[in-house]
Formats: sequence, C-alpha cells, structure tokens
Amino acid sequence: MTNQPATLPPTSRRLACAGCGTEFSCSLSGPCWCSEEAVRLPMPSDGSDCLCRDCLRKAAAPTAAAG
Repeated sequence: MTNQPATLPPTSRRLACAGCGTEFSCSLSGPCWCSEEAVRLPMPSDGSDCLCRDCLRKAAAPTAAAG
C-alpha cells in the first residue's frame, strides 16, 4: 500500500469586489459570510467575481423593495 499525501482543506481566498474593487475574503472551507446574508442573488454568469457585503446589499435593495 502506498502512502497518499493528506489533502489540505481549502483556505480563504482574497477577492476584489466586482462592483467597487474593495478586497474581501471568501471562505472555501466552510460557510462564507455571504451565506449569512438575508438576500440571495445568483452567482455572476459574465465571468466576474462576487460582490462585497456593501455592494451585495445595494444590488439587492431594488429586489427587496419590489418584493
């Protein structure tokens, strides 16, 4: 039997907000901060990355007002 290297759990990654450029972290090893937000938006389909907490809330504001 051969010894296989232990797989390290994914770590947090640093992202730049697609809306304003603010840097924030995204946890790949567990629930990310965005899962704690009340609003749910679809993941970007244009190849851009996630939004920071403030931009996510701003983007969700029209949706919340219409609902």
